[in-house]
Amino acid sequence: MRLQVLEDEQAVAQAGAELIAAAARAAVAERGRFAMALSGGRTPTRMLAVLARAPMPWDQTQVFQVDERVAPPGDPARNLNSLQAILLQQGLLDPSRLHAMPVEAADFDSAAAQYSAMLRAHAGSPAVLDLVHLGLGADGHTASLAPDSPELDEASAEVAVTRPYLGHRRMTLTYPPINRARQVLWLVTGDGKKAALQRLRNGDRSIPAGRVERSRATVIADRAAAG
Repeated sequence: MRLQVLEDEQAVAQAGAELIAAAARAAVAERGRFAMALSGGRTPTRMLAVLARAPMPWDQTQVFQVDERVAPPGDPARNLNSLQAILLQQGLLDPSRLHAMPVEAADFDSAAAQYSAMLRAHAGSPAVLDLVHLGLGADGHTASLAPDSPELDEASAEVAVTRPYLGHRRMTLTYPPINRARQVLWLVTGDGKKAALQRLRNGDRSIPAGRVERSRATVIADRAAAG
């Protein structure tokens, strides 16, 4: 795991965008396409705003969600909102290349299987994403893999729907597709994440984040989170 500590949240967003853009250009040069999964949150939204101005091969890029809250379309809780506002409304990404998690479906098991099939259609079988961007919760959760969640032990399904956590059920990528990714990018900001980041750096597998493959991971943190 490589750690980069920068001054503040904006610097973290800038560095994250630069890393993604470089990874995208390299993937397109090598394999003709770039498939990434993005998480939600304030710092990732800042990162997307920077990425919108970066030299990105959008026409060869497929964007998936790492996780999403079960909520109606347009609900403020939805991670999809910022992806649509920046990538679609600014005309960067064709709508067919933004793959929203189907959290409005009546049958969650079928919806999760549907999203898994979409992953495999664009990233191979089993799906190997070029980059997965993750956040880190103060409790050590990542994606929507929460402490004591049954999904922590999921070894085959690539997508799962969780029980309620912090007010919402969620659809999430599981460890198998996250740990197969060619690159994992963590963005961690704020002093509320200091203890969780230290546990992640120490490889503490008692927190969900600690079970993510470390060998291909980069953590970009601000000074508040890094202590």
